[in-house]
Amino acid sequence: MKRLRPAGAIVALTLAGCAATPPLVTAPSQALIPIAQLPGWTAEDHVGALAVVRQVCKEQPAPPAWCAAALTTDRLDEPSAKAFLERRFRAAPILGEGLLTAYFAPIYDARHTRDATFSAPVRPRPADPASAPDRAAIEADPAPDALAWMRPEDLFFLQIQGSGTLTFPDRRARAVFAGSNGRPIVAKAGPMAAQGLIPARATAADVRGWLAAHRGPDADAAMRLDPRYVFFKLAPEDGAEPRGSAGAELIAGRSVAVDPAMHPAFELLWIDADAPTLPGGLADYRRLAAAMDSGAAIKGETRADLYLGRGAAAGAEAGAVRHRLRLYRIVPMPDAAP
Repeated sequence: MKRLRPAGAIVALTLAGCAATPPLVTAPSQALIPIAQLPGWTAEDHVGALAVVRQVCKEQPAPPAWCAAALTTDRLDEPSAKAFLERRFRAAPILGEGLLTAYFAPIYDARHTRDATFSAPVRPRPADPASAPDRAAIEADPAPDALAWMRPEDLFFLQIQGSGTLTFPDRRARAVFAGSNGRPIVAKAGPMAAQGLIPARATAADVRGWLAAHRGPDADAAMRLDPRYVFFKLAPEDGAEPRGSAGAELIAGRSVAVDPAMHPAFELLWIDADAPTLPGGLADYRRLAAAMDSGAAIKGETRADLYLGRGAAAGAEAGAVRHRLRLYRIVPMPDAAP
């Protein structure tokens, strides 16, 4: 669902994900270990984990041979699913620690025409989006071809996420990423905190709340700290999860955006994340996930952005995810083939 991808892919960058990422230390993967030794494995929903494996197998045009056995396991109970996974997979630790953030698919109100509240245009892709100037210059131009009108802070966060649902008075539509002006993403939380506008350890909700409360020149100036601008197209809203850069529907709580230079599409990974640094963050995230998306700010072998689903509740959780991350590759054993 992620970053700056063709239509159907979400550019999911939560504000927490946009903040400066610490240097990542990577090294060659260590020897394989039993997945029963993974941190948090006992507490995992093993039926849910096996469902991710099955979904990965279904989504690939040419699934690997080991998928044949996984695709016969649609009726396993929890103990059987756990035993199946432990028998047929091992884990390869990726050395070094990195960062876990999260993203979501927002749902925002919109209007067909501009008014005092819904004053920010959802702009379609220009002929050459990469040649477009920065945010301030784009916003200075009229928008006679606007696809919709939104609250400015909502449009700003829609651009961070890269896709979402627009709720008009008469219908719903999906706003799909259609391109960007090619400018680099610039974190806003740090400069805003330095000016005393938001707390030093601000969540996405803190930033959005400030922008809404200061709608007008002050909020516009804060949003223009980020020169990147995202364009959209509208598509029918079918209620499905958005599609990631791998071309498949994302799995809420189980799909991650990763660096495609480090991880192939549909790679199975074990997330071991703890030590949250933002207020309200859960104590840890430990689960099996699949690499199904990518993002402009997701760089390095031990870096992941977890898709948490659609709507306000997912957004509230995603905005508080900034955790220390350790990753493991989940590797099928040779006897997993039929």
